[in-house]
Amino acid sequence: MTLLRSGSATDTGLVRSVNQDLAIETSNLFAVADGMGGHAGGEVASRLAVDALTAAFGRQPTGFGLSEAVTEANGVVWHHSQDNPDLRGMGTTLTAVALVNEDGRDVLALVNVGDSRSYRFHEGEITQITTDHSLAEEMVRTGELTEAEAAVHPHRHILTRALGVATDVAVDLWRIQPVRGDRYLLCSDGLTNELTVEQIADVLASVSDPQKAAELLVQAARTHGGSDNITVVIVDVVVGEDDDESAPTVAAVNSDFAKPPPLPQGFSPTEAGVIAASPAAEKAPPGRRERRRAKRRAKRLARGRRLITFRTLLFLILLVAVLAAALFAVRWYDTNSYFVGVKNNELVIYQGRVGGFLWYHPVEVERTGVTTSDVPSLYLEPLKAGVEESSVGSARTYVSNLVNDKQSQQNPAVLPTTSVPAPTTSTPRAAPTTTKAGGT
Repeated sequence: MTLLRSGSATDTGLVRSVNQDLAIETSNLFAVADGMGGHAGGEVASRLAVDALTAAFGRQPTGFGLSEAVTEANGVVWHHSQDNPDLRGMGTTLTAVALVNEDGRDVLALVNVGDSRSYRFHEGEITQITTDHSLAEEMVRTGELTEAEAAVHPHRHILTRALGVATDVAVDLWRIQPVRGDRYLLCSDGLTNELTVEQIADVLASVSDPQKAAELLVQAARTHGGSDNITVVIVDVVVGEDDDESAPTVAAVNSDFAKPPPLPQGFSPTEAGVIAASPAAEKAPPGRRERRRAKRRAKRLARGRRLITFRTLLFLILLVAVLAAALFAVRWYDTNSYFVGVKNNELVIYQGRVGGFLWYHPVEVERTGVTTSDVPSLYLEPLKAGVEESSVGSARTYVSNLVNDKQSQQNPAVLPTTSVPAPTTSTPRAAPTTTKAGGT
């Protein structure tokens, strides 16, 4: 029999006005979701995902059932976003652990999608089990970045995988043997952005009560900057298997990342649905000699990365210059345009391209105070699609002409003009929004 004890805490942080994180604790299911997609979208996405996960897992409380529950939650978020235009592009990360019984044995099933994380604290050492599904982490796995570089890389919040942004999602799944005394940490990136792994481990080692430990971690992250929502769930194995060296502990089942992260002593990948360590690991877990060899290999790799030739440096400088020029051109193209649209039945002036362009989204510049009832009905459809103008001034003139035309009712068939030809219209298109900048 396995007995778990848990605690959780969450905080909006010092920068965000809304908490888009969500944590759940039940007797056998624990999860953290970090929503994204604007002020409302992130909250909706995380709530939908957690509710769907809980309901689906309740119908099939197994390791496979937990993975399928994540897939079902993805579909719920996706379809809701498609049915509600205001929520297009919303999504959420999700990491969860559940206590299940398979073949008469208690097992911890752990799943992950996105860059919320799960850690295992075992005998004073902390190890990250999950792998971030982010662009920066992909670059680490391919050797383009070091872990230290990835931690401060500007693309560290660009996700390669999240719930609700596509019809299907790949789910990483592990089956873990619950060992008495082990502690598991689930958290959003609001914690790991502010605290180092060593600082997190210090709290896990010094505070035995999981609720107090969760609250202390959240408060520490808030004190260190609190630049994002912060959510923590801690799960302790109070009663479980004894920690003997012959007992396997963790098995990666469905994880599909190219290079799995280093696993702690006794960890080993297995075939789906089977918990097993390799025979060599069962007989002789890695010792000091193996750890020294690993450190030497890491040092050699680090030295090799520092050997940059002049030609390579010149190429990098040129590449950066080209990319900078391209970024400047894209930004100029996007920001050098304005359009008049409709928001909540009010005419609003936006800066940017109708529907957005690449990663740039239209920015609200001015609320005109003019409602749709103040303009001729002939122009409502073009306005809803977005009427392009060359400047804020011409956009204001366009709105003013619409109001005058409505008032005069002399020639409603003629589109009001500005200093430029009649604005063209285009249909808004949903831009991909798997980019998570600080949870929004």
